[in-house]
Order: sequence, then structure tokens, then C-alpha cells
Amino acid sequence: MTNFEILQIITGFLGTLGFGILFNVRGVRLLVASIGGLLSWLLFVVLSNFIGSEAVIFFLVSLLVSIFAEIMARILKTPATVFATLSIIPLIPGSSLYYTMAYAFESDLSSFIIKAADTLKLAAALALGIITAITLTKIFFNIFKPKNKAAGK
Repeated sequence: MTNFEILQIITGFLGTLGFGILFNVRGVRLLVASIGGLLSWLLFVVLSNFIGSEAVIFFLVSLLVSIFAEIMARILKTPATVFATLSIIPLIPGSSLYYTMAYAFESDLSSFIIKAADTLKLAAALALGIITAITLTKIFFNIFKPKNKAAGK
């Protein structure tokens, strides 16, 4: 891993920390969410070395980070959206969206369509990863739910 990649990963942590402060997340929850941001960019950097499709990388990273968010939400008794939303921040396709809008304002229709399709593909991959993680964790926690002893079960 290069120094530049390490700097990117640290920046993922700090950027998530900043958004967490902006969203008024405090204490250990802020630290865990920031670690989620670090984890999301770390996974992105590592998977980029093995997988050529950026959309597949976005899907896998959002899946894994959302599972992390669901687990931490149960441990810290906090809504999972606190961790999932903040942990995904480093993956938001900001530059892709910027260039999509720039091509639109420049009236470069062919470049706009290509970039818009790419941006939508990345956003859909993020959403699909989050939905898959939520579904898988709900299934897992329903299967391995502790029995309610007070109800005589």
C-alpha cells in the first residue's frame, strides 16, 4: 500500500468524523462511525487492486460496511442508519456527479449521458449493497434470535 493510499484511508476517517460532528453524533458512536468510514475506503482501495469494475467494488464495500453498521447498531443499541449513513460517506460518487452536471451545463449531451449513466450505476450499486446487507442481517438475527425465557419458551 502506497503512502498516498494510506493518506486516502486516513482522510476517509477524518471526512466521516467531520460529517458525524455535523450530524451531531457523539462519543463512542462518532468513533465507531468514523472507523466505518475508514473501513469503507480501506476496502475500496484493497478491492480496487483485484476487481476492475467500480460498480462491483461499490456494491461489495457498501454490503460489507452496512453489515458492520448493523452489527455495531445492535452492540451500541443505536439505529443502524447512524452508522450506515456515515460509513458510506467516503463512497459517495461526488466527482462523477460533478462531471455529470458540468457536462449538462456545457450542453455536451453525449458526455452527459455517459457520465450520468455511470453515476447512476454507482449510486445503484451503493443502494443495492445496503439493501442486501439489511436483508441478510435481518435474516441472520431472526434465525439466531435468543429465546424469550420470560414467556416460557
